[in-house]
Amino acid sequence: MIALSLAEVASAVGGRLVAADPDATVTGPVEFDSRKVRAGALFVAFPGEKVDGHDYAAAAVAAGAVAVLGTREVPGVPMVLVDDALAAMGRLARAVVDRLPGLTVIGLTGSSGKTTTKDLIAQLAARLGPTVAPPGSFNNELGHPYTALQAGPETRYLVMEKGARGVGHVRYLCDVVPPRISVVLNVGVAHIGEFGSVETIALAKGELVEALPADGLAVLNADDPLVDAMASRTVARVIRYGEAAHADVRAEDVTLDDRGRAAYTLVTPEGTAPVRLGLTGRHQVGNTLAAAAVARELGMPLTETAVALGELGLVSTRRMDVFERADGVTVIDDSYNANPASMAVALRALAGIGRERRTVAVLGYMAELGPFERDGHAEVGRLAAELGVDRLLVVGEPAAPIHEGATSVGDWGGESVLLTDQAAAVEMLRSELRPGDVVLVKGSRYRTWEVADALRADAAGDGSGPTATGGGAA
Repeated sequence: MIALSLAEVASAVGGRLVAADPDATVTGPVEFDSRKVRAGALFVAFPGEKVDGHDYAAAAVAAGAVAVLGTREVPGVPMVLVDDALAAMGRLARAVVDRLPGLTVIGLTGSSGKTTTKDLIAQLAARLGPTVAPPGSFNNELGHPYTALQAGPETRYLVMEKGARGVGHVRYLCDVVPPRISVVLNVGVAHIGEFGSVETIALAKGELVEALPADGLAVLNADDPLVDAMASRTVARVIRYGEAAHADVRAEDVTLDDRGRAAYTLVTPEGTAPVRLGLTGRHQVGNTLAAAAVARELGMPLTETAVALGELGLVSTRRMDVFERADGVTVIDDSYNANPASMAVALRALAGIGRERRTVAVLGYMAELGPFERDGHAEVGRLAAELGVDRLLVVGEPAAPIHEGATSVGDWGGESVLLTDQAAAVEMLRSELRPGDVVLVKGSRYRTWEVADALRADAAGDGSGPTATGGGAA
């Protein structure tokens, strides 16, 4: 963060100082966890029913915080008082970003693949200059300003993932941190229960390109018609990526090896170059093309980009994290989250890696699908059967339509079982897995990762450790 006096902080957030020296300077981070406060920090106190940050205000100052940004006075504590601490944090982030004219802000959104592609772009940008990006999928009204406030005078690139639960959410995040490069990955049915329709999702995602200035750049997926059509919603230049013939940055001659890792010819207006990815999954072709389009805009030469794409690795956890066990079992831990699109991607990766091997999919509930919930789960089950997954373990009654969808495919040679919980899945895997099997673990945030963790623990018990070889799908 850049250094700001408390008077400047108060002015930026529309607050007033109480028991605070206006000339005192914030030089350290802005933190909302008092345990992370260090000398020179600004502590943000959020009110809450169970935990109220104001109760930790004095401890934060004792730990070195210059002042506390909060909504009520705390005796003996220097305060910047505001009506809404979260909104104030957003205004402070905007003030900091506006004072960094050499900063390039890269924003991206999509129904799936945001976190993975954010990580890929950040890795490429870091080769060109100091880069700040959020950990995991810290992409909401809190994560956005928190990440932006980590940028300082030396930062050249700020890579921001933008999540949404409705129309106007992306627009708000763009007001907090205006992008100069906007990347839209796809429009799917993730969170359709909150949006109501795919068209509304497209409306919300397109707010990212509407926020661009005339000298900005929109990076659009040419393979997704709803994203491709967003070109009409921006005054900025447009670059398309994908495998479609009209894509400016595209992949040709895509092949997969026996670990599901893609190789392709990268085609750009400047020429072509071979790319061989170390990331698992056919879907990584599109993710890396989006990253390549951004790197091209940042000035990375084509040959350097091609080499760098092959060196990209896993950053955020539980996203197509592939590891081998000493007993010969391969595990794909994609348990962070799930929606129908990312489930399809993961199942195809399982089928690719598991060619001529026995494949097992442990699938859990997908949240926030609204009226599409039953059909969405059933489609996943049918796809698993159509791809020839040998063994399907469906975890929990809410995910039962996955089991029903799979068993409805008459010519499927595999078998599906509906289990009560994660413990039952772990018990069955331990009794049934044999050397050479490939196991996918995926579901929304309903403890599905406990299955992956048990498989990791078993691997450690066998004297082997997990080896990450891929990036994520969700």
